Amino acid sequence: MSDSMHFKITSTQNPKVKSLLSLEKPRERRKQQQFIIEGKKEIELALAAGYSIGNLFFCDEIISADEIPASLKQEKLLIPVSKEVFEKLAVREGTGGMIAVASMKVHRLADIQLKKNPLVLVVEGVEKPGNLGAILRTADAAGIDAVIICDPNTDFYNPNVIRSSLGCVFTQPIASATTTETIDWLKKLNITIYCTYLQASVPYHTVNYNQPSAIVMGTEATGISDAWVKAAHQNIIIPMAGKIDSMNVSTATAVVVFEAKRQRNFV
Repeated sequence: MSDSMHFKITSTQNPKVKSLLSLEKPRERRKQQQFIIEGKKEIELALAAGYSIGNLFFCDEIISADEIPASLKQEKLLIPVSKEVFEKLAVREGTGGMIAVASMKVHRLADIQLKKNPLVLVVEGVEKPGNLGAILRTADAAGIDAVIICDPNTDFYNPNVIRSSLGCVFTQPIASATTTETIDWLKKLNITIYCTYLQASVPYHTVNYNQPSAIVMGTEATGISDAWVKAAHQNIIIPMAGKIDSMNVSTATAVVVFEAKRQRNFV
């Protein structure tokens, strides 16, 4: 490793640096089928989930080559960069001095393997990367069996999704599909569909989540589409005592998901 230290990148105009920065754009991520992961923990979670890691940039003023975990050194191209370059690459604090480029995976419904009595989370049309990241953190904390993102307006590999999920985008079985595909998939598997919806609803804590269940969340702006309203076995609502009639979608998701897990004795 000591030899490569002579090739420390000190310019933000370096082609490797410019290539990494280009991946902040959704179009480039789609074109190259690659994305950025910031942070030692997040990179390790991606590796554990079977993601292929390419270039690994590190700031040797923050972390030495010797401190980089062995799992990250195998077959990786370690690229030391100056602090100035690293600060240009890193968007958030506390990355531990490491940023990686990784290859995307395909996330299909057909690849999701469910256990006998699954609890599935479906989110339709989520727009804000921070909300999607927070939802994935909740899913990880609750031990949800799969997260299905229907007709997403943001992609899993948006850097803000990875940051706000703390890498939980890698820990969850996730799929992207259309609403129609997802409804057909759930019905084929005889999974009861509970949709958060204001009309013809019962309080979320009064339904039985002990059977194979899917909890469907929509956006704060538009809610869920009519297709879900028609497909629902039961609409559910979170009773609210304040002046407003909606909650942040990630907060609402946590409320309903943990009630379902409570009914299942958190198993």
